[in-house]
Amino acid sequence: MKGDVPSKKKVPFNISKGFMDYLKKYGRQHPLPLQYSDLLRFISSVPLLDLRGDDTLWETVYYSELDTLELHESLTHIYALLKTEGDYSVMEHLTISRIDYCTFGNTKPFRVRILNKLNDNYDHFYIKVADASRVYGLELEHILSPNRITYLVDDKTLIEEHIAGIPGDDFIKNYTDISVFNKTRIAKEFVKFNERCFIRLLGDMRSYNYVIDITPDIEGNQYRIRAIDFDQQSYEGRKSFYLPQYFKENNPIIYMGIDHMEMTTVRQYQTEERSLIAVRTKSSTVQLKHLFKNMIKDKLSFPEKVGQLKEELAYHHKTDLFYTCDNMGEIVLANLKLLLAKEFHGISL
Repeated sequence: MKGDVPSKKKVPFNISKGFMDYLKKYGRQHPLPLQYSDLLRFISSVPLLDLRGDDTLWETVYYSELDTLELHESLTHIYALLKTEGDYSVMEHLTISRIDYCTFGNTKPFRVRILNKLNDNYDHFYIKVADASRVYGLELEHILSPNRITYLVDDKTLIEEHIAGIPGDDFIKNYTDISVFNKTRIAKEFVKFNERCFIRLLGDMRSYNYVIDITPDIEGNQYRIRAIDFDQQSYEGRKSFYLPQYFKENNPIIYMGIDHMEMTTVRQYQTEERSLIAVRTKSSTVQLKHLFKNMIKDKLSFPEKVGQLKEELAYHHKTDLFYTCDNMGEIVLANLKLLLAKEFHGISL
């Protein structure tokens, strides 16, 4: 890796049988009426532009008449599975408005826009290749973060719900002319987000890989930063890759913190976030044990990346604990235990 750029294109890893059994037990695995590969049969595409006429790096794709009928029925079926746990009575009011394909990044996902014919309201969901590290990232997000995640897996296909919010890069460009009070609040949330990512080793959180959810409050806004891309869950070897503070794309928010927060306040927010993660860990101990039982067996990266990360974390934390780790799953577990050591009394993972 050079700077804050991934060393090369991410290599996907298959989901192991043990992990698939875990996903089935916790309601994440479900037979689907189509696979990711079925959507690759499009016959034409046109670039999708935003409201300002700029390229979005997405293309709207089109299929033959026969494929369109079959795909739309299957996609509506999948949406019912995702949102209503299989209550197919909602399908009669739904229609597929558009299918988009992203040519940027590792995953090359499809985004499906689904329309409610009763009120013209629409929603989105995504269809991606089911990469093991991405799915581990989704599951860790669901358990350890304040955000619940809805997704389904079947064989090599992953279905993800749309996570609403203002894309981080759009927020930085268009929404930072705000009061000092709100700047302090967004800086506070970034400190907490930075801590969440580092504790569970979610990488590549530059501004276009997260969204910001804004909620008006009594004397200003509340902000919640949510990761939307879990492709780099414990994959790269560079420690700084797991700290959003080191990505230059995030500098405008970093400078808000430098301008409006003392270091003692930053440490306070870090401690608060660790305590909250510890509470979530305690409430999901059995599930986390089951998750890590599989994660420490699965291959999620390459030996040279594992070696680099455990060296850098050992130096960072000033401990030899990481030298006994043989894979990324063990490193994530060790980092989690180490950073939550104070709050981990009574927890055994």
